[in-house]
Amino acid sequence: MISRRSLLAGGAGLGLTAALGASPVRAAARRAPISDPFQLGVASGEPAPDGVVLWTRLAMDPVALDGLGGMPSRPVPVEWQLAKDENFRHVVRRGVELAGPEAAHSVHVELDGLNPGTEYFYRFKAAGEISPVGRTLTTPARGTRGRALNLSFTSCADYQTGWFTPYRRMAEDQPDLIAFLGDYIYEYGDYKYPVRDQAGGECLDLAGYRLRHAQHKADPESQLAHAIAPWVVVWDDHDIENAWAGDVPEQPDPPFLKRRADAFQAYYENMPLRRAQKPNGSSLQLYRSIRWGAIANLHLLDTRQYRDIYACTGKSGTVGADCLERLAPNRTILGADQEAWLDGELRRSKATWDLLGQQVFFMEMDWTNGEGKGYSNEGWDGYVASRNRLAAAIDDNKRNGVVLTGDVHSHWAGEIKRDYQDPGSKSVAVELVTTSVTSAGNGLDEYPNTQVLLNENPHVKFFNGRRGYVRAKLTEQEMKVDFRSLSRVTEPYAPAYTSGSFVIEPGDPALHPA
Repeated sequence: MISRRSLLAGGAGLGLTAALGASPVRAAARRAPISDPFQLGVASGEPAPDGVVLWTRLAMDPVALDGLGGMPSRPVPVEWQLAKDENFRHVVRRGVELAGPEAAHSVHVELDGLNPGTEYFYRFKAAGEISPVGRTLTTPARGTRGRALNLSFTSCADYQTGWFTPYRRMAEDQPDLIAFLGDYIYEYGDYKYPVRDQAGGECLDLAGYRLRHAQHKADPESQLAHAIAPWVVVWDDHDIENAWAGDVPEQPDPPFLKRRADAFQAYYENMPLRRAQKPNGSSLQLYRSIRWGAIANLHLLDTRQYRDIYACTGKSGTVGADCLERLAPNRTILGADQEAWLDGELRRSKATWDLLGQQVFFMEMDWTNGEGKGYSNEGWDGYVASRNRLAAAIDDNKRNGVVLTGDVHSHWAGEIKRDYQDPGSKSVAVELVTTSVTSAGNGLDEYPNTQVLLNENPHVKFFNGRRGYVRAKLTEQEMKVDFRSLSRVTEPYAPAYTSGSFVIEPGDPALHPA
């Protein structure tokens, strides 16, 4: 499709600061004109059969320490256009929104009345400048199965630990939909030996979170990925604070709910979310479903805001087999309301595939080599009853369940048992874990203890420890999965390679090598 290629070719169709193959080091040194308010690019998200959200945020100085992007303390009118062609000869919708300082001059255009299964192009205009062009899609009409879903997903983009080349490689695959599964930013302060410098210190207030998001959005690789396809997003811990659980922070922090409210506000301002996800103080309902015709339902989960405190220690970490609290029947990682909602979604689903986009390791995983057992109480191993209830709902409703996971900075794939405490329990779903964009540096294809871990966890079928993303093609007949890896992110523009490929078939919750 020439329209997609022109968006990727040289970055010219997007107005990016760096051309395809150009050095991002040199690009970073070239600041856009101070009059350009579109230095954070454009994005779209939350696609539906009849609509989508268009997003931009005005910033003339993305790294302004007050988090307001060098914008004036008054509303700025922003024109927008939606067209059927990238040259905007066939504009189908247009309008004007006010971008105000109370929302860091962000714009969320929530469209409806569009045609299902249709490609559109969009752009904005403000202060006499025109934004880069973005491409978006509406989802197929409800009940239709004729159009495949090309989905890419990833997680964990730490600005200081590498270049965002995986975003570029993901965009080059030209997906229909991109899912980001948490840790879009890292709240940490400066590292001792960063690959590249971030602006500002640790994110503790609204200005800090706004600044961190702005620096991520100003990155040319990030802009390319956001402009090529609609995104759907969920957070994990570093979008707010490391290892937070419900109302409890990792470290004693009396104003934590204020900090959480600030992080939620900045998250909404900087993501292409609907009004339904607008925060109310320190609360924001992020769980929801995206439907791709009758091929797939993508249920996006929040495993942070409603979870019980960590089992046995009260802190995240590894616990032994004697940690009986993790087995308590009333423990939940989703909260009662979200569990009931998800159970209803699975019960009513008629899609070929039910995907669960979430943050932390779902499969049981013994992380201790040799004798003894060691489980992460931050993942679903710390909430065994919650996992068993969800596995039973997938099985009882005869859903083709595939759990999509981030968080652990490495690729994994395995099969989900209905009850890991029962040695004869059957597999009921599959888990696909994406590695990070940059977090944990370059990594390795295999670590010294990799084979030991795989041997001691026979339901786990695959591992790769590089950075990258996962791409999948879903049809009525199969789900084809490629784990995409990069040899390095501490230097820019590494090529991507396929480190593992699998096929999943409806009615067979197993991973078959492709």
